[in-house]
Amino acid sequence: MEYFEPINETSYLSVPNAPVYRKIMRCFYREYEKMHFQIYKEDIFTLLKQDEAFRDYTIEQLMADLEALVKWKNLTPIQDPGRVYTIADYKNKQYRYTMSEYAVEIERLTVRLENIFLESGSLSTNFFVRLEKSLQNVGDIKDSSLKEINEWWSLLQEDFKRLNRNYQDYLRDFYSGKTQQLMKSVEFVLHKDKFIKYLNEFVQELQRHSKRIEQILTENIPLIEEYIVERVIESELDIPHAILQMNGNIEPSIRENVLGKWSSLKNWFIDNAGNECECKKVLKITNDVIRNIIQNAALIVQLQNGGISRKDDYRKFLELFLKCENLEEAHKLSAHVFGVQKIQHFKVLEPREKNSINDSIYSEEPATFLLKPHTRTYREKKDRRGFSDKSLEKYMQREKYLQKIKRQKDIVMYYIKDNKIKFSEIEEIISEETRMIFLQWIIAANMNSMKVGRTEYGQEYHLKKEKGNCVLKCEDGDLHMPAFVLEFKSL
Repeated sequence: MEYFEPINETSYLSVPNAPVYRKIMRCFYREYEKMHFQIYKEDIFTLLKQDEAFRDYTIEQLMADLEALVKWKNLTPIQDPGRVYTIADYKNKQYRYTMSEYAVEIERLTVRLENIFLESGSLSTNFFVRLEKSLQNVGDIKDSSLKEINEWWSLLQEDFKRLNRNYQDYLRDFYSGKTQQLMKSVEFVLHKDKFIKYLNEFVQELQRHSKRIEQILTENIPLIEEYIVERVIESELDIPHAILQMNGNIEPSIRENVLGKWSSLKNWFIDNAGNECECKKVLKITNDVIRNIIQNAALIVQLQNGGISRKDDYRKFLELFLKCENLEEAHKLSAHVFGVQKIQHFKVLEPREKNSINDSIYSEEPATFLLKPHTRTYREKKDRRGFSDKSLEKYMQREKYLQKIKRQKDIVMYYIKDNKIKFSEIEEIISEETRMIFLQWIIAANMNSMKVGRTEYGQEYHLKKEKGNCVLKCEDGDLHMPAFVLEFKSL
């Protein structure tokens, strides 16, 4: 786990005072690019003051920030004895500051991140040509000096790294969310031919050069792995590195690095252990991108053209429909426009004029139905015309009801004889309404223990039951019931 320890050098990127620390480190990095490796704090303070945001910034604040960066190992202080003129200067320790190796790489990374949307990958085929030429010189480079072998190896790896990085960055954009949405837009149709041409040229060059490079690598694998790689390792060891020399034996790390780069290059063009080489994967991905571009463009064009043409067609069909002389012609036109339809049947309660199954629905008169929205917020429109006077209608309905009640009372009172109603003695046929009234009286008296009740006309009565049953003749049938007797109080 020695390689996965926390990286303290990146602390200044995420602390609350990160903008100030980043500005200081950016000033150091800009001076580093100008070959100014060691800088005094006064020089940094002068550079910071050129920014309006640091107008109120003081030298004391700068010294505190520099101490924090030194603590995080982004800066390395180097005491400058040449600038000591007094004992006070010596005690204050005049320092020059230099960036650490980690700090330089971190700033390079931040610069690249800031410009990541301005940079775009490309599918340049020049790298295939250069790789092919470099590999063709394997036979001549084996007898060259270590310096020449190292230059050849560095150029080969640099071309391979740029090829690998560029195609990854370029093809990655086609699988991002924004590009997927753009490919489905109408504006993309205007540029599709340019994209397809660019990708097709890359595919053709990749197919042509990859076969040649694969053949060269296959023929020279023994020479490269047994001799050239060892010479490359010797050339790397021959270059003095101050920091690496302090760590002792550096051959294992250099050997691992060189063999890893060679393995990546070989696996990019040659299949191994049943796995496809990276070159074939790139071809599949590129072909997939081309296919998606063509499909999306074709779909967009089809939608555009289909919408326009169908609109004109519908207008023409409507004109033809209006010119149909009878229903039969309208049926034929409908069949031509819509073809075989998916019929949906609606069942309604409206009575049909003709019940024959052989009659068509077109021979029926149309029925009108009021459709209301099935939403919870729907409310019917209120009628704001006010109320009409319906006093006469109410009076007529009241009189009609009172006459009906009086007539029914007269009929019922007709059957009361000697303050009694004996159902067994009723021989004439009674109406349905009269029968309902009699049954209601019987039920009301049966619901209490005293067997008494009161009619809607105000009379009290007592329910008795005689022996046997009787038949009450009604307009709608005969009612077989016990021989009940209703005894009324004096009327």
